Amino acid sequence: MIDWLRKEMLEPEIELGERKLPIVLKRHARARRLTLRLTADGSAVQITLPGWARSREAIAFAHARRDWLGAQLAKLPERRAPTPGGVIIYRGAPVQVDWRADAPRHPQLVDRRVLIGGPPEAMERRLARWLEREALALFEQDTRHYCAAALLDPVPVALSRAQRRWGSCSDRQRIRLNWRLVQAPDFVRRSVVAHEVTHLVHFDHSPAFHALLGEIFEGDIHQADSWLKQHGRTLYTSFG
Repeated sequence: MIDWLRKEMLEPEIELGERKLPIVLKRHARARRLTLRLTADGSAVQITLPGWARSREAIAFAHARRDWLGAQLAKLPERRAPTPGGVIIYRGAPVQVDWRADAPRHPQLVDRRVLIGGPPEAMERRLARWLEREALALFEQDTRHYCAAALLDPVPVALSRAQRRWGSCSDRQRIRLNWRLVQAPDFVRRSVVAHEVTHLVHFDHSPAFHALLGEIFEGDIHQADSWLKQHGRTLYTSFG
């Protein structure tokens, strides 16, 4: 029997260097084997497992691959929490955080600065909420544009906080988009919206899907995809 299957039940967490991460198990009816990965922000180890697999085996599987997980964690960009005088990324460009004790608590974008007041210990949370509101407004605008281009009525848009997916269109009745895309360049964000709008017509990745996507998206879809593959994880470094 494989060594990691012989182990006793281990705790659903794992130490990687100086960090201790939870091990999150997700069962999937169509899974045929254990799949191990770090979440995009490096906050947890996630294992997808078939319905027949035992939890204890999945946890032991993660512990047996501690060295690999540690190497993956080391590759992640270092998390940088927003600080007064620091920067956050908004629509692909740095924006200075201009915290002032007498400024309004609600963030305001002024000349490539985001002006914000209130208790500094709650600043990160308020900035994240502001970015989410900005993301939703941009997503709704983008969705209306691409639905019109595809000769569709606009559909509702909801924000997603997914760790692995930038967008989804599971029921063809609405689109869910990852709020962190508000930090990406406009052409990247819009490419994801166009992709999901195309799924309202073609619920697959067939030639017809790619043909329609090429018709409604004004940019280079391959360039946008490449940007996400290369820089996508950096969108998780500023906010928890």
